[in-house]
Amino acid sequence: MKLIELHILQSFPVSCLNRDDVGSPKTAVFGGVQRARLSSQCLKRAARTVARELAPNFQGIRSRFLKGPFTDALKAAGLDETKAAEQSLAICKIFSTQDKKHEAQVTTAVYLSPAEIKQIAKAVVDGKSPKDAVKKVDRLDAADIALFGRMVANDATLNVEGASMFSHALSSHKASNDIDFYSAVDDLKGDSEDAGAGMIGTLEFTSATYYRYTAINLDLLFDNSHLGKLNADERKAVLDAFIRATLMAVPGARKNSMNAATLPFEVLGILKEKGQPIQLINAFETPVTSNGKGLAESSLAALKNEHDKLKRVWGIQTTVETWLTQDGLETFITKLIGHVQ
Repeated sequence: MKLIELHILQSFPVSCLNRDDVGSPKTAVFGGVQRARLSSQCLKRAARTVARELAPNFQGIRSRFLKGPFTDALKAAGLDETKAAEQSLAICKIFSTQDKKHEAQVTTAVYLSPAEIKQIAKAVVDGKSPKDAVKKVDRLDAADIALFGRMVANDATLNVEGASMFSHALSSHKASNDIDFYSAVDDLKGDSEDAGAGMIGTLEFTSATYYRYTAINLDLLFDNSHLGKLNADERKAVLDAFIRATLMAVPGARKNSMNAATLPFEVLGILKEKGQPIQLINAFETPVTSNGKGLAESSLAALKNEHDKLKRVWGIQTTVETWLTQDGLETFITKLIGHVQ
């Protein structure tokens, strides 16, 4: 397996970037202590949203509103309104079940690209059955589907195995949630009235230094079922956008009330010609401590030590190793994608 790996260290101040079902920052126990956590799904959503702004290939849309786009595409391909609506419904049923309460929706969000929708519609207008039409399309405008994958419960042959791997980000140290008490002033309350706030409440937050890991299976990403039809320059553009998005994206929860937008303070990028994806999370199985110098320095030292130990003990071979702060972002990315053909 040919791999690009990103080992990312990043600190966030007061924040609630990823909430659980009661609105609290997510946590996990690792190394016997509680850690702050960002789920992989949360990180992937943030990354694909940023990637869409960086490159034209990231056009995939996950939605339950399938009928409208397919109806529009069928009309553009030559069908009248009535026939387009009928065929759109038939196509939608292949991907999911129609929502009985909402005619325009299906019951499960489906990940599709504009090119896929257009190709399916044209094939149906040209005489293919919807079942056959959905199986013979490419998604060269949807590198995000190739990278993040797609599952279609109604038909497993339409599934796409994601070529990227995201870990749950964990704090490198022990972390606990805290409570923010807030109050809102009623601007129209008179001075003679009580001095109480117009509203009071509490929100949980955390702050932490996180280790997060992302890998790209290059063999899978550029096989014929994914993005194999792209040329070398197009492949590099996809990887460039994905790496930038992964490093820059910040989950959007409470982005206005607890803005915690930061960038990683260090990233180790690795290119392997063969091997398997390996995290460095065990660098932090024993929680790091600040020792009066903050958590970044001790987290980075633990990461480097774990990386060196794995290479020494297991004989892990790397083709390229690049550190973000040593090389700068442009050189960092160029080193990682320069070998891509």
